[in-house]
Amino acid sequence: MKIVYASRTGNVQSIVQRLGFTDALEITSGNETIEEDYVLFTYTDGFGDIPYEVEDFLQSNSNYLKGVIVSGDLGYGEAYCLAGDKIAEAYHVPCLYKVENDGSEEDLKAIKEKIASL
Repeated sequence: MKIVYASRTGNVQSIVQRLGFTDALEITSGNETIEEDYVLFTYTDGFGDIPYEVEDFLQSNSNYLKGVIVSGDLGYGEAYCLAGDKIAEAYHVPCLYKVENDGSEEDLKAIKEKIASL
């Protein structure tokens, strides 16, 4: 399963690297393309928004999306990881995992299990 990610502050990039995904595709502009099954790792922007580059990417690359893993900050209350829920609903895929910031070792183990179950 290919890993695609967007990271603004480095938290999502840290998760992807700590999971050992060396061939992950980073979304920087939203113009990237993929033609194989993938799991999206993203952050939540603003107060629960999908990052603009992720929205742009998904508009032309959603056919192979199998699930989303989202990073957020519990300090945002109801908006915590809301981008993952919005993507899951819009593209009819599961929100596989919500992780605070760059996650703990327990989070990484759970994420690996979620991806392996796809």
